[in-house]
Formats: sequence, structure tokens, C-alpha cells
Amino acid sequence: MKKMSVEDAATFFGVSKEAIHNRIRRGSIQSVVENGVKLVVVDEQTKAPQKRATAAKPVSNDRYYKYLEEQNAKLQQRVDTLEGETRSLRDQKEQMLIEEKEKLERIYKEKDEQLKNILHTLSSKFMLSAAPSEEPEAIEQSDTFEAEIEEETPSELVSLKKYLKSLKISEKKMKKITLKFKDIEDERIVRVGKKIYIDPLKYDYSDLIKK
Repeated sequence: MKKMSVEDAATFFGVSKEAIHNRIRRGSIQSVVENGVKLVVVDEQTKAPQKRATAAKPVSNDRYYKYLEEQNAKLQQRVDTLEGETRSLRDQKEQMLIEEKEKLERIYKEKDEQLKNILHTLSSKFMLSAAPSEEPEAIEQSDTFEAEIEEETPSELVSLKKYLKSLKISEKKMKKITLKFKDIEDERIVRVGKKIYIDPLKYDYSDLIKK
């Protein structure tokens, strides 16, 4: 048995001093303390391990390269999938914009037609009122004026008030429904000044008029 310092033992075994201390704590090698210095007890017959060769044996990288290629193929497949989903979403968005544009064009076209019909009716009434054969008349009541517009309008427009009366709805209920019509913007509703007209032959108003 031979006693040597921790540093010499580390050189002997070809390891670090910390490794020697760890072995002492684990009890895998013996140590003694002499004159306050810790010495490692080493069996001289124990051969010191050979130092590791600096040149490592070349390891085949084929398996590693194959793994990288597989991962790369998976990533490329994911990229292709995401690009396809992106194109699909873009096409859907463009289609939605086209449909909304066509819808707005239809709404404006219907509004224009309704406005033309009402203007034509008003123009006809004023022309008849200005004819020489007719004598001046007093301003008519609101209900009479609305009735004439409804009879002359080709789109079968009828005033909301008259339509509600035909349904035999109470006055209280009529006021609530009228307020509802005033507060919403709907292509089925035609407004001339403060008057509200509807076309029950063309549109369904059951969602706005509930008995």
C-alpha cells in the first residue's frame, strides 16, 4: 500500500481531484489524515487506468443523417399542410367578400327600385294636382294621402299603419310595432319622410309583427 496526496492520486488514476474526493466519500478508496493532511491509500499493484485516446474512433453517422432526413421530411409535410390551409382560408375570405359585395349591390338595387316607384307616384299626384281642369283642394289628411300612394304604387306598397289596422291589432300594440320599425334598418322597409311603407306581398314581416 502506498500513501499519496489527493492530487497525486488524481494523476495516478487519471481523474480529477474532485473525483478522488467523491470516491473517498463513497468509500470506494481508503484515505487517512496525517499531520492534518488527507492522504489516499493506493494499492501499488492496482494499475492506473490508461488515458483515453485523444482520437476517438470514428462513429458512423448514417443513422443520424437518416433521422435528420426523416425529421426534415415531416417538417416539410407540415409546412405544405399549413400552406394549403392558408390558401383555403384566403379563398374562403375572398369568396365571402364577393358574396357580401353582391348582397349589397342587390340591396341597393332594390332600394333604388322602391324609391323610383315612390317618386313616380308622388310625381303623378303633383302633376294631377297641377292640371288646369282641377280646382285647388285643401291639403288631404295623412291616411287619405297614404291610401292614394298605395293604390298608385306598382310594387304593392302599403302603409304600416293601414296594414296593422287590417290585422285588427290594438292601438297599444300598434305603437310598439311602429317604434320597432322606426328603430331598425331593413331592406324590406321603405321610408318616405316620416311615413313607413311595407310590401306584404313580397316580404314576410312575421319577425317584426307578432300578435
